[in-house]
Amino acid sequence: MLVPLHEILEEAKQKGYAVGSFNLHCMEMLPSFIEAAEETKSPISIQISDGTAKYIGLDLIVAMVRTLAEKASVKVALHLDHNSDVAFIKQAIEAGFTSVMIDGADLPIEENIAVTKEVVEFARKYNVSVEAEVGAIGGTEDGVSVEGEVDFTDPEEAAYFYKQTQVDSLAISIGSSHGQYRSKSTLNFEVLESVNKMIDAPLVLHGGTGVSYDDIQNLIKYGIAKINIGTELNVRYIEEGKKTFTESKLDNSLRKVLIPCNNRIKEIVKEKIEKFSKVTSQQ
Repeated sequence: MLVPLHEILEEAKQKGYAVGSFNLHCMEMLPSFIEAAEETKSPISIQISDGTAKYIGLDLIVAMVRTLAEKASVKVALHLDHNSDVAFIKQAIEAGFTSVMIDGADLPIEENIAVTKEVVEFARKYNVSVEAEVGAIGGTEDGVSVEGEVDFTDPEEAAYFYKQTQVDSLAISIGSSHGQYRSKSTLNFEVLESVNKMIDAPLVLHGGTGVSYDDIQNLIKYGIAKINIGTELNVRYIEEGKKTFTESKLDNSLRKVLIPCNNRIKEIVKEKIEKFSKVTSQQ
């Protein structure tokens, strides 16, 4: 079933596990996401970047996800990731997304609060979840690079922001970065622990590809309830595609070339879900 993301995250925070939020890079990936969630009997967040939203189209994305989610035995959320265009965010909400992220992290705090409150007020009418961000998360996403030193989230600022906006979840900067897959992130757990003590909202980690499995349990312990995975899916899909396209005859059906790519994605998503799960956190 298709549900608001906060419904999934509140349960995850309460029971002590993290939900995987996986970037859909193309339509062909979608069934693999749902199959992985069903086979692991776990909820899933399917997230859409601004580039993917404009490539596929909001209405088509919603139609595809809703069709598969209604047949699924697990809860599914459809989340619009990093976006600073309030008008486009409202379009996504009206189209049927069940969660959106307003990214005002590069704005002065009061401006970030103002734009976030506008989105929250609009989203509440549709029972749509809102995620926001305090502290810029670096790296490269959708070809957009954020340079410079890591801007760790200020716990006091995060607490003030949450009190003013009452967002459903909050993304914070603790050392992870978008686009990182060749090495592992060094995380600042002191910042995470401080933020977690000050606010009640589920916390979100962006740049999950670059996080080691050894760090996952501490992330969950200190409030992370959603972990975003995008780069690894993109890289592995292309990696598998290079093999299948190279080896394929020209008159071979395209679906036969794509099926191995989709199967690889499903196995990666299953592995992530299992590592983020409450079962793993109790071992």
